Amino acid sequence: MPDNEEPNIIAGTISELPFYRYKRWQWWSLVALSIFFLIMGQSVAVILGRFYYDQGGKSTWMATLVQTIAFPLLLIPFFTIPSPPEASTSSVPPSVKLVALIYFVLGIVIAADNMMYSQGLLYLSASTYALICASQLAFNAVFSYFLNSQKFTVLIINSTVILTLSSSLLAVNEDADAPSGIPKGKYVIGFLCTLGASALYSLLLSLMQLTFEKVLKKETFSVVLEMQIYTSLVATCASTIGLFASGEWHTLHGEMKGFQKGEVAYVMTLVWTAIAWQVCSVGVVGLIFLVSSLYSNVISTVSLAITPIAAVIVFHDKMNGVKIISMLMALWGFASYIYQNYLDDLMARRARAVASKPHDESSC
Repeated sequence: MPDNEEPNIIAGTISELPFYRYKRWQWWSLVALSIFFLIMGQSVAVILGRFYYDQGGKSTWMATLVQTIAFPLLLIPFFTIPSPPEASTSSVPPSVKLVALIYFVLGIVIAADNMMYSQGLLYLSASTYALICASQLAFNAVFSYFLNSQKFTVLIINSTVILTLSSSLLAVNEDADAPSGIPKGKYVIGFLCTLGASALYSLLLSLMQLTFEKVLKKETFSVVLEMQIYTSLVATCASTIGLFASGEWHTLHGEMKGFQKGEVAYVMTLVWTAIAWQVCSVGVVGLIFLVSSLYSNVISTVSLAITPIAAVIVFHDKMNGVKIISMLMALWGFASYIYQNYLDDLMARRARAVASKPHDESSC
Protein backbone atom coordinates (compact mmCIF):
# COMPACT_ATOMS: atom_id res chain seq x y z
CA MET A 1 0.00 0.00 0.00
CA PRO A 2 1.44 3.45 -0.89
CA ASP A 3 2.42 5.67 2.01
CA ASN A 4 -0.18 8.29 1.17
CA GLU A 5 -3.07 5.80 0.91
CA GLU A 6 -5.62 5.79 3.70
CA PRO A 7 -6.32 2.68 5.76
CA ASN A 8 -9.57 0.85 5.11
CA ILE A 9 -12.52 1.88 7.24
CA ILE A 10 -16.04 0.58 7.22
CA ALA A 11 -18.35 2.57 5.03
CA GLY A 12 -21.55 4.00 6.39
CA THR A 13 -20.40 4.40 9.99
CA ILE A 14 -19.91 7.56 12.03
CA SER A 15 -16.50 6.43 13.22
CA GLU A 16 -14.50 7.45 10.14
CA LEU A 17 -13.33 10.61 11.87
CA PRO A 18 -10.72 9.05 14.23
CA PHE A 19 -8.44 8.38 11.25
CA TYR A 20 -8.13 12.11 10.63
CA ARG A 21 -7.17 12.71 14.28
CA TYR A 22 -4.14 10.40 14.12
CA LYS A 23 -1.18 9.95 11.83
CA ARG A 24 -1.44 7.01 9.49
CA TRP A 25 1.02 4.80 11.42
CA GLN A 26 -0.63 5.71 14.72
CA TRP A 27 -4.06 4.69 13.44
CA TRP A 28 -2.81 1.35 12.15
CA SER A 29 -0.87 0.70 15.37
CA LEU A 30 -3.95 1.34 17.52
CA VAL A 31 -6.13 -0.86 15.32
CA ALA A 32 -3.56 -3.69 15.43
CA LEU A 33 -3.23 -3.39 19.22
CA SER A 34 -7.02 -3.43 19.65
CA ILE A 35 -7.33 -6.52 17.46
CA PHE A 36 -4.60 -8.26 19.50
CA PHE A 37 -6.32 -7.44 22.80
CA LEU A 38 -9.70 -8.64 21.51
CA ILE A 39 -8.50 -11.93 20.05
CA MET A 40 -6.11 -12.88 22.86
CA GLY A 41 -8.45 -11.75 25.64
CA GLN A 42 -11.40 -13.68 24.24
CA SER A 43 -9.38 -16.81 23.48
CA VAL A 44 -7.74 -16.93 26.92
CA ALA A 45 -11.07 -16.23 28.65
CA VAL A 46 -12.78 -19.12 26.81
CA ILE A 47 -9.93 -21.53 27.60
CA LEU A 48 -9.93 -20.53 31.29
CA GLY A 49 -13.72 -20.76 31.40
CA ARG A 50 -13.59 -24.36 30.14
CA PHE A 51 -10.73 -25.06 32.58
CA TYR A 52 -12.92 -23.83 35.46
CA TYR A 53 -15.61 -26.37 34.59
CA ASP A 54 -13.14 -29.21 33.91
CA GLN A 55 -11.47 -28.83 37.29
CA GLY A 56 -14.68 -28.99 39.31
CA GLY A 57 -16.33 -25.57 38.93
CA LYS A 58 -20.10 -25.83 38.63
CA SER A 59 -21.54 -22.35 39.20
CA THR A 60 -22.80 -20.88 35.93
CA TRP A 61 -23.64 -17.65 37.76
CA MET A 62 -20.02 -17.31 38.89
CA ALA A 63 -18.88 -17.97 35.31
CA THR A 64 -21.30 -15.24 34.24
CA LEU A 65 -20.16 -12.79 36.91
CA VAL A 66 -16.46 -12.99 36.05
CA GLN A 67 -17.21 -11.81 32.50
CA THR A 68 -17.95 -8.27 33.72
CA ILE A 69 -16.88 -7.95 37.38
CA ALA A 70 -13.43 -6.60 36.50
CA PHE A 71 -14.92 -3.62 34.65
CA PRO A 72 -13.20 -1.11 37.03
CA LEU A 73 -10.01 -1.90 35.07
CA LEU A 74 -11.55 0.12 32.23
CA LEU A 75 -11.24 3.21 34.42
CA ILE A 76 -7.47 3.09 33.84
CA PRO A 77 -7.66 3.90 30.09
CA PHE A 78 -10.67 6.15 30.76
CA PHE A 79 -8.62 8.50 32.97
CA THR A 80 -5.17 8.02 31.42
CA ILE A 81 -5.84 8.06 27.67
CA PRO A 82 -7.06 11.48 26.50
CA SER A 83 -9.68 11.61 23.78
CA PRO A 84 -8.89 13.71 20.71
CA PRO A 85 -10.70 17.06 20.69
CA GLU A 86 -14.28 16.78 19.49
CA ALA A 87 -15.59 18.79 16.58
CA SER A 88 -18.09 21.45 17.60
CA THR A 89 -21.71 20.42 17.11
CA SER A 90 -25.02 22.16 17.47
CA SER A 91 -26.97 19.00 18.31
CA VAL A 92 -28.85 18.94 21.60
CA PRO A 93 -27.35 16.44 24.09
CA PRO A 94 -29.60 13.47 24.86
CA SER A 95 -31.65 13.27 28.05
CA VAL A 96 -29.77 11.82 31.02
CA LYS A 97 -32.80 9.68 31.87
CA LEU A 98 -32.93 8.30 28.34
CA VAL A 99 -29.22 7.44 28.33
CA ALA A 100 -29.51 5.83 31.79
CA LEU A 101 -32.47 3.75 30.60
CA ILE A 102 -30.56 2.60 27.51
CA TYR A 103 -27.50 1.66 29.58
CA PHE A 104 -29.70 -0.24 32.05
CA VAL A 105 -31.46 -2.24 29.33
CA LEU A 106 -28.18 -2.99 27.53
CA GLY A 107 -26.62 -4.08 30.84
CA ILE A 108 -29.46 -6.53 31.51
CA VAL A 109 -29.14 -7.90 27.97
CA ILE A 110 -25.38 -8.33 28.50
CA ALA A 111 -25.98 -10.27 31.72
CA ALA A 112 -28.49 -12.55 29.97
CA ASP A 113 -26.11 -13.04 27.05
CA ASN A 114 -23.21 -13.90 29.39
CA MET A 115 -25.40 -16.42 31.21
CA MET A 116 -26.27 -18.15 27.94
CA TYR A 117 -22.58 -18.28 26.98
CA SER A 118 -21.76 -19.79 30.41
CA GLN A 119 -24.43 -22.45 29.97
CA GLY A 120 -23.13 -23.25 26.49
CA LEU A 121 -19.52 -23.59 27.64
CA LEU A 122 -20.65 -25.88 30.49
CA TYR A 123 -22.02 -28.48 28.06
CA LEU A 124 -19.65 -28.07 25.10
CA SER A 125 -15.96 -28.54 24.48
CA ALA A 126 -14.02 -25.31 24.00
CA SER A 127 -13.38 -26.02 20.31
CA THR A 128 -17.04 -26.76 19.51
CA TYR A 129 -18.12 -23.72 21.52
CA ALA A 130 -15.76 -21.44 19.57
CA LEU A 131 -16.92 -22.75 16.20
CA ILE A 132 -20.60 -22.21 17.05
CA CYS A 133 -19.78 -18.66 18.16
CA ALA A 134 -18.66 -17.97 14.60
CA SER A 135 -22.35 -17.93 13.67
CA GLN A 136 -22.59 -14.46 15.20
CA LEU A 137 -21.36 -13.06 11.87
CA ALA A 138 -24.45 -14.45 10.14
CA PHE A 139 -26.68 -12.89 12.78
CA ASN A 140 -24.63 -9.71 12.48
CA ALA A 141 -25.52 -9.43 8.79
CA VAL A 142 -29.24 -9.83 9.50
CA PHE A 143 -29.42 -7.36 12.39
CA SER A 144 -27.20 -4.86 10.56
CA TYR A 145 -29.58 -4.96 7.61
CA PHE A 146 -32.63 -4.10 9.73
CA LEU A 147 -31.06 -1.81 12.36
CA ASN A 148 -27.97 -0.27 10.75
CA SER A 149 -29.03 -0.02 7.09
CA GLN A 150 -26.35 -2.41 5.86
CA LYS A 151 -27.15 -3.73 2.38
CA PHE A 152 -27.29 -7.42 1.54
CA THR A 153 -24.80 -8.23 -1.21
CA VAL A 154 -23.86 -11.52 -2.84
CA LEU A 155 -20.81 -11.81 -0.58
CA ILE A 156 -22.82 -11.05 2.58
CA ILE A 157 -25.46 -13.62 1.61
CA ASN A 158 -22.69 -16.13 0.85
CA SER A 159 -21.11 -15.47 4.25
CA THR A 160 -24.46 -15.85 6.04
CA VAL A 161 -25.33 -19.13 4.30
CA ILE A 162 -21.87 -20.66 4.80
CA LEU A 163 -21.75 -19.75 8.51
CA THR A 164 -25.26 -21.13 8.99
CA LEU A 165 -24.26 -24.41 7.37
CA SER A 166 -21.09 -24.49 9.47
CA SER A 167 -23.10 -24.32 12.70
CA SER A 168 -25.67 -26.78 11.33
CA LEU A 169 -22.92 -29.36 10.82
CA LEU A 170 -22.08 -29.19 14.52
CA ALA A 171 -25.75 -29.41 15.44
CA VAL A 172 -26.20 -32.74 13.64
CA ASN A 173 -22.75 -34.08 14.57
CA GLU A 174 -23.39 -37.56 15.94
CA ASP A 175 -19.84 -37.80 17.26
CA ALA A 176 -20.36 -34.83 19.59
CA ASP A 177 -17.46 -34.48 22.02
CA ALA A 178 -19.24 -33.33 25.15
CA PRO A 179 -16.89 -32.79 28.14
CA SER A 180 -16.39 -35.76 30.45
CA GLY A 181 -19.21 -36.26 32.93
CA ILE A 182 -21.72 -34.36 30.77
CA PRO A 183 -24.60 -36.43 29.30
CA LYS A 184 -24.80 -36.42 25.52
CA GLY A 185 -28.32 -34.98 25.73
CA LYS A 186 -26.89 -31.81 27.28
CA TYR A 187 -25.01 -31.18 24.01
CA VAL A 188 -28.21 -29.92 22.40
CA ILE A 189 -28.80 -27.53 25.32
CA GLY A 190 -25.23 -26.26 25.06
CA PHE A 191 -25.56 -25.82 21.29
CA LEU A 192 -28.83 -23.88 21.56
CA CYS A 193 -27.54 -21.67 24.40
CA THR A 194 -24.35 -20.80 22.51
CA LEU A 195 -26.24 -20.18 19.27
CA GLY A 196 -28.77 -18.00 21.09
CA ALA A 197 -25.99 -16.13 22.86
CA SER A 198 -24.26 -15.47 19.52
CA ALA A 199 -27.49 -14.05 18.10
CA LEU A 200 -28.05 -11.90 21.19
CA TYR A 201 -24.46 -10.61 21.08
CA SER A 202 -24.86 -9.56 17.45
CA LEU A 203 -28.13 -7.82 18.31
CA LEU A 204 -26.40 -6.10 21.22
CA LEU A 205 -23.65 -4.68 19.01
CA SER A 206 -26.17 -3.46 16.45
CA LEU A 207 -28.16 -1.76 19.22
CA MET A 208 -24.97 -0.13 20.51
CA GLN A 209 -24.17 1.16 17.03
CA LEU A 210 -27.74 2.45 16.75
CA THR A 211 -27.38 4.22 20.12
CA PHE A 212 -24.20 5.95 18.96
CA GLU A 213 -25.84 7.10 15.74
CA LYS A 214 -29.36 8.06 16.87
CA VAL A 215 -29.10 8.95 20.58
CA LEU A 216 -25.55 9.88 21.59
CA LYS A 217 -24.74 11.10 18.05
CA LYS A 218 -21.02 10.73 18.67
CA GLU A 219 -18.58 7.89 19.10
CA THR A 220 -15.56 9.33 20.91
CA PHE A 221 -13.20 7.20 22.97
CA SER A 222 -14.58 8.47 26.27
CA VAL A 223 -18.22 7.94 25.23
CA VAL A 224 -17.51 4.37 24.07
CA LEU A 225 -15.72 3.63 27.35
CA GLU A 226 -18.56 5.15 29.37
CA MET A 227 -21.06 2.86 27.68
CA GLN A 228 -18.83 -0.16 28.33
CA ILE A 229 -18.34 0.78 32.00
CA TYR A 230 -21.97 1.58 32.83
CA THR A 231 -23.43 -1.42 31.02
CA SER A 232 -20.86 -3.70 32.68
CA LEU A 233 -21.81 -2.24 36.06
CA VAL A 234 -25.47 -3.09 35.44
CA ALA A 235 -24.55 -6.57 34.16
CA THR A 236 -22.36 -7.19 37.21
CA CYS A 237 -25.15 -6.18 39.59
CA ALA A 238 -27.63 -8.43 37.73
CA SER A 239 -25.20 -11.37 37.80
CA THR A 240 -24.53 -10.84 41.52
CA ILE A 241 -28.26 -10.83 42.25
CA GLY A 242 -28.61 -14.02 40.20
CA LEU A 243 -25.74 -15.66 42.11
CA PHE A 244 -27.38 -15.01 45.48
CA ALA A 245 -31.00 -15.54 44.36
CA SER A 246 -30.16 -18.94 42.86
CA GLY A 247 -28.43 -20.07 46.05
CA GLU A 248 -25.24 -20.97 44.15
CA TRP A 249 -23.22 -18.78 46.48
CA HIS A 250 -23.69 -21.43 49.19
CA THR A 251 -21.73 -23.94 47.10
CA LEU A 252 -18.74 -21.69 46.28
CA HIS A 253 -16.71 -22.61 49.39
CA GLY A 254 -17.12 -26.32 48.76
CA GLU A 255 -16.40 -25.76 45.10
CA MET A 256 -13.12 -24.06 45.95
CA LYS A 257 -12.18 -26.87 48.38
CA GLY A 258 -12.93 -29.53 45.75
CA PHE A 259 -11.15 -27.79 42.86
CA GLN A 260 -8.74 -30.37 41.44
CA LYS A 261 -5.80 -28.00 41.06
CA GLY A 262 -6.21 -26.53 44.55
CA GLU A 263 -7.75 -23.48 46.18
CA VAL A 264 -5.14 -21.03 44.91
CA ALA A 265 -5.64 -22.26 41.36
CA TYR A 266 -9.41 -21.82 41.81
CA VAL A 267 -9.04 -18.19 42.80
CA MET A 268 -6.43 -17.45 40.13
CA THR A 269 -8.58 -19.07 37.44
CA LEU A 270 -11.49 -16.76 38.27
CA VAL A 271 -9.23 -13.71 38.60
CA TRP A 272 -7.44 -14.22 35.31
CA THR A 273 -10.68 -15.08 33.53
CA ALA A 274 -12.11 -11.75 34.71
CA ILE A 275 -8.95 -9.91 33.60
CA ALA A 276 -8.93 -11.66 30.21
CA TRP A 277 -12.53 -10.58 29.54
CA GLN A 278 -11.62 -6.97 30.30
CA VAL A 279 -8.57 -7.15 28.03
CA CYS A 280 -11.03 -8.30 25.38
CA SER A 281 -13.29 -5.36 26.29
CA VAL A 282 -10.42 -2.90 25.78
CA GLY A 283 -9.96 -4.34 22.29
CA VAL A 284 -13.70 -4.07 21.60
CA VAL A 285 -13.76 -0.45 22.78
CA GLY A 286 -10.71 0.39 20.68
CA LEU A 287 -12.23 -1.08 17.51
CA ILE A 288 -15.59 0.59 18.13
CA PHE A 289 -13.84 3.95 18.45
CA LEU A 290 -11.39 3.49 15.58
CA VAL A 291 -13.68 1.61 13.17
CA SER A 292 -17.17 0.54 14.31
CA SER A 293 -18.99 -1.76 16.72
CA LEU A 294 -20.04 -3.93 13.78
CA TYR A 295 -16.44 -4.38 12.71
CA SER A 296 -15.47 -5.44 16.24
CA ASN A 297 -17.91 -8.32 15.86
CA VAL A 298 -16.15 -9.39 12.67
CA ILE A 299 -12.74 -9.36 14.31
CA SER A 300 -13.94 -11.26 17.38
CA THR A 301 -14.69 -14.27 15.17
CA VAL A 302 -11.01 -14.54 14.26
CA SER A 303 -10.59 -16.30 17.60
CA LEU A 304 -12.35 -19.29 16.06
CA ALA A 305 -9.06 -20.01 14.28
CA ILE A 306 -7.16 -19.82 17.58
CA THR A 307 -9.45 -21.23 20.27
CA PRO A 308 -10.09 -24.65 18.67
CA ILE A 309 -6.36 -25.18 18.15
CA ALA A 310 -5.59 -24.06 21.70
CA ALA A 311 -8.37 -26.34 23.00
CA VAL A 312 -6.81 -29.33 21.22
CA ILE A 313 -3.46 -28.57 22.87
CA VAL A 314 -4.77 -27.75 26.36
CA PHE A 315 -7.79 -30.06 26.70
CA HIS A 316 -7.01 -32.64 23.98
CA ASP A 317 -10.34 -31.92 22.29
CA LYS A 318 -11.14 -34.19 19.36
CA MET A 319 -10.90 -32.48 15.96
CA ASN A 320 -12.92 -34.93 13.89
CA GLY A 321 -13.76 -34.48 10.22
CA VAL A 322 -17.02 -32.67 10.89
CA LYS A 323 -15.34 -30.05 13.10
CA ILE A 324 -12.50 -29.53 10.61
CA ILE A 325 -14.99 -28.99 7.77
CA SER A 326 -17.02 -26.68 10.02
CA MET A 327 -13.92 -24.62 10.81
CA LEU A 328 -12.93 -24.36 7.14
CA MET A 329 -16.47 -23.27 6.22
CA ALA A 330 -16.43 -20.71 9.01
CA LEU A 331 -13.13 -19.32 7.70
CA TRP A 332 -14.65 -19.17 4.21
CA GLY A 333 -17.64 -17.24 5.54
CA PHE A 334 -15.34 -14.93 7.48
CA ALA A 335 -13.21 -14.26 4.38
CA SER A 336 -16.33 -13.41 2.34
CA TYR A 337 -17.46 -10.95 4.99
CA ILE A 338 -14.04 -9.29 5.20
CA TYR A 339 -13.77 -9.00 1.40
CA GLN A 340 -17.17 -7.30 1.27
CA ASN A 341 -15.97 -4.80 3.87
CA TYR A 342 -12.86 -4.21 1.76
CA LEU A 343 -15.02 -3.42 -1.28
CA ASP A 344 -17.18 -1.07 0.82
CA ASP A 345 -14.06 0.68 2.07
CA LEU A 346 -12.74 1.08 -1.47
CA MET A 347 -15.99 2.68 -2.63
CA ALA A 348 -16.08 4.98 0.41
CA ARG A 349 -12.54 6.24 -0.25
CA ARG A 350 -13.35 6.93 -3.90
CA ALA A 351 -16.51 8.80 -2.91
CA ARG A 352 -14.54 10.97 -0.46
CA ALA A 353 -11.89 11.64 -3.11
CA VAL A 354 -14.54 12.77 -5.61
CA ALA A 355 -16.25 14.94 -2.98
CA SER A 356 -12.98 16.62 -2.00
CA LYS A 357 -12.06 17.65 -5.58
CA PRO A 358 -14.58 20.51 -5.91
CA HIS A 359 -13.46 21.83 -2.52
CA ASP A 360 -9.81 21.73 -3.55
CA GLU A 361 -10.58 23.46 -6.88
CA SER A 362 -12.62 26.20 -5.19
CA SER A 363 -9.78 26.95 -2.80
CA CYS A 364 -7.32 27.53 -5.63
